Amino acid sequence: MRSIAALSVAALLILGASATAGTTSPPEPNIVTDTCSQCHGNNGISSTAWFPNLAAQTKTYLETQLKAFRDHTRADHYAKAYMWTMAGTLPDKMIKEIAEYYKAQQPPKPSSNEDPAQVAAGKTIFEKGIASENVPACGACHGANAEGNTMFPRLAGQHRDYLIAQLHAFRDMSRNNAIMSANVKQMTDQQMREVSAYLASL
Repeated sequence: MRSIAALSVAALLILGASATAGTTSPPEPNIVTDTCSQCHGNNGISSTAWFPNLAAQTKTYLETQLKAFRDHTRADHYAKAYMWTMAGTLPDKMIKEIAEYYKAQQPPKPSSNEDPAQVAAGKTIFEKGIASENVPACGACHGANAEGNTMFPRLAGQHRDYLIAQLHAFRDMSRNNAIMSANVKQMTDQQMREVSAYLASL
């Protein structure tokens, strides 16, 4: 009887190990500890609104942006000021490791400091767009919960001020993205604040 019980326990341990084998977080690259964390915080949670949260960001998006910084094809103000130098010598292998690390981190917590009226208005923009201004629903690409989708970044829990700055960059075309520039070119500053407040609250 004891041997049967022992075998049962062993089987459960084996099953448990196999079930969790694929969930181990990837190792933290040295550059994350030494460099990235100075602006983007431990585990990719930034304490400064101008630097984006990277935790739980989609791997494909992170890889694409790091290569764009390295190759100077992303040329908005903050890219030039900070990331051109930081990413200038990153090899593809390290870019992949950084992206895998941040993708596996716990997502940022929702902001509790947003204006409820702006959040409600932003939710409508995110889910339905603004038909009169040819602004499509953001969720169509970024996911119903703004969780992101491969090349489309996670927006949920992102800093409001960072999101507003990026929307401005898309609108004035200082950040080169033809799709986003077309999507936001008719948005007002107020509408940008509203949808950013909503996203920060998720």
